[in-house]
Amino acid sequence: MKRNWELEELIEHFTFLPNEMQQVGNKSGETRLGFAVLFKFFQYEARFPFYKFEVPKAVIQNIAKQIEAPAELYSQYDWAGRSITYHRTQIREFFGFREDTINDAEEVIDWLCKSVLFQDHDFEHLVETVYRRFREMKVVPPTPDRIERLIRTAIRTYEEQFFQATLEKLPMASLSKLDSLVDSIAFLDEDQGGPSSDEGLLSFQELKADPGKPGVESVLREASKLRTIRNLELPDDLFRDIPLKVLTKYRQRTATEDLRELRRHPDPIRYTLLAAFFWLRSMEITDNLIELLIQIVHRIGVRAECKVEKEILNDLRKVSNKYGILFNMAQSAVNNPDGIIRDVIFPVVNEQTLRDLIKVIQTHRSGLPGENPYHYIGQ
Repeated sequence: MKRNWELEELIEHFTFLPNEMQQVGNKSGETRLGFAVLFKFFQYEARFPFYKFEVPKAVIQNIAKQIEAPAELYSQYDWAGRSITYHRTQIREFFGFREDTINDAEEVIDWLCKSVLFQDHDFEHLVETVYRRFREMKVVPPTPDRIERLIRTAIRTYEEQFFQATLEKLPMASLSKLDSLVDSIAFLDEDQGGPSSDEGLLSFQELKADPGKPGVESVLREASKLRTIRNLELPDDLFRDIPLKVLTKYRQRTATEDLRELRRHPDPIRYTLLAAFFWLRSMEITDNLIELLIQIVHRIGVRAECKVEKEILNDLRKVSNKYGILFNMAQSAVNNPDGIIRDVIFPVVNEQTLRDLIKVIQTHRSGLPGENPYHYIGQ
């Protein structure tokens, strides 16, 4: 239970209704306050406090005011006597709850395996989920230690089923290739005098590594990784129904576990861990390749654009006073509408200057799509 409460929250969650106050009855002193605190705590949490002062002071004081008892009496309430046992029974019966049994634990384990663990392995989330499940079952949950053991048993049971099911989905060819790849990786990692990656083999560290800076070498290295993993021929739908965060747990376990320990696991565990690792790495490396190619293409585009702009500026500088040239051409043409170009235009603007202007316009049309090629002529 949280420690800090606003007044509105205390009123909403810890106010006694008339029928609830009847349960307090004519109890007196610390027994009256202790029962009332247990009652409202159970109503809110669907369990009893694990220890006396798990109940926040603000909650105790709020309840004490309602039943007209000094809050200090709560510290005198007997936490291990017959009274508290009777009080717990009375409270359970009022809310329609019962004590847990071995069958309840087995039922919750089975429910976790079938309905929860395929999508969530976070331990704290599982603890909250189990408490909610006991509440739905109207069963007082066991102690925190037993809850933890229950969850770990469920995870172990689920993983055994999951590992075996995965092994049965893997083709024999894939199993053989996984063994060969791991053996070659182990040989490469353990024997410094053995084959090197120059001969086509990749170490486990290389298969786990990020792509590095964009470039041809990075692309070739990622392509080599992808080719190695796809050669395993893992089924595309091997983990299709398994959430990514669950698979990521097994991928990280494989990446951090010593290769020698990994090879010692029983077949269902070893093959599932390896398959999960390489299945996810295949997707990650594919994404890396796409990102690398996008960055490389972007760099090429930027460099090409800079080169084109530089060439255009150089061509523009070759033809100076473009506005004056065009003005003189237009004026000569208007003053001599019936004249011959060689006699009227060339004396004002020579033939080579006109050819340079044509080249500038053509360069703009081919080098900067979408821009107005005449924009620079008057500059």
